[in-house]
Amino acid sequence: MDETRSHNTDNTRLRLASACAVLALWCLPALTLSIPKGLLPFGLLLLASTLLVPLRIARATREIGWPWKVVALAGIAPLLVALASIQLTGSDQNIDGRDRLLVLPWTMAWAWALNPPRVMLWRGALAGLLAVAALALVQVLAGASRAGGWSNEIVFADVVLVLMVMVVFCRPARSWHWSLSGLALGVLAILLSGSRGPWPGLLVLLLVLVLGSGWRSRRSRALLLGGVVISGIVLLASVPALTQQMRLSELRRDFERMDHGDHNSSAGARLERLQVAAGAFADAPWTGVGFGDFDRAMQRLPACRGEAARELERCHLGHAHNDLAEWAATMGVPGVLALVLLYGIPLWLFLRLRRGVKLGRLRGSASAGAMMVVVFALCGMTQSMFAHQTTVSVYAAFSGLLLGMALREARWSPRGGTAPAP
Repeated sequence: MDETRSHNTDNTRLRLASACAVLALWCLPALTLSIPKGLLPFGLLLLASTLLVPLRIARATREIGWPWKVVALAGIAPLLVALASIQLTGSDQNIDGRDRLLVLPWTMAWAWALNPPRVMLWRGALAGLLAVAALALVQVLAGASRAGGWSNEIVFADVVLVLMVMVVFCRPARSWHWSLSGLALGVLAILLSGSRGPWPGLLVLLLVLVLGSGWRSRRSRALLLGGVVISGIVLLASVPALTQQMRLSELRRDFERMDHGDHNSSAGARLERLQVAAGAFADAPWTGVGFGDFDRAMQRLPACRGEAARELERCHLGHAHNDLAEWAATMGVPGVLALVLLYGIPLWLFLRLRRGVKLGRLRGSASAGAMMVVVFALCGMTQSMFAHQTTVSVYAAFSGLLLGMALREARWSPRGGTAPAP
């Protein structure tokens, strides 16, 4: 009798945890940018479902085996390097949200244990893109020069690009029309944000989308991609409002100012910070200037010293606006290695697992995860992605979820590796 009651209780807890997992999978892409503190609903559901079946989540780490261990290393290494840097350099910074990377191995085991349906990520991303496009449109029509939702414009645009990846690669069969609608909404939101950083990642996404699809011949797809790119360039050149919104005229003026030695502009400050980061890394290749202390490196510039420097915004941006430059300048070689692990291990696993799934090149959790890591790294060329808590959380949560689901889709066995999907 007691065993039956206990079994029924366990089943009830598992059903509740599974229901929380399904809802959490929708909330993550749908609410992250749509509402203030949009990651909170996902976090609460993740915690509640884990507490309902803690032994099942813990057992998942053993069932997954070595992939979970290397992913845990990828999440823990940056935290340990940051803490060591603070101790060695005497930095007074805190870890600045870097502890959120621990969500990466957590969500990986959670997704494996509860096996929520991938389609909920697609539905949530579609709802999220509709919401952010409407929010961006309302903000610009209300007089804002750039749409940023409830965060800054760059973070807003970068996360929109991640949602676009989910709309393309997590879709169910025969849903291309909805995915294309989501892409259009995402492009609109990025355009209204005025952020130029996501465009390289967006171009790669479109390249994979056109050339990787099975539609017609490779030549026809290449011609279609070329037509889309040329049409976009012509549209931007012929519509002054679009040129102004994308800040292309501002970019041209920035380069003209740099030619005259004036770096106090958006593009000029980025180039200057790359040069400062290279000098800081050369001076202290094993420790850097200290975690979170990139402004200390900026003080090597004459313009950023003394009282006059307080009025120069470029001297107090807090980070290098480039992942590799930021981690190299502030944490040296250990920081670079930690960044390589953080991007490289998930990407390697996604590409490995992708071979074991027969869902097509443009569908599946492994394909979605690989593309997400690529666009995240491309966005990191013009922004310090891990200097903002929202982007840290987004990378950790999506990477972990997609890894756990990709292992399921590839029918992972800790002894036999991946088996062909049915």
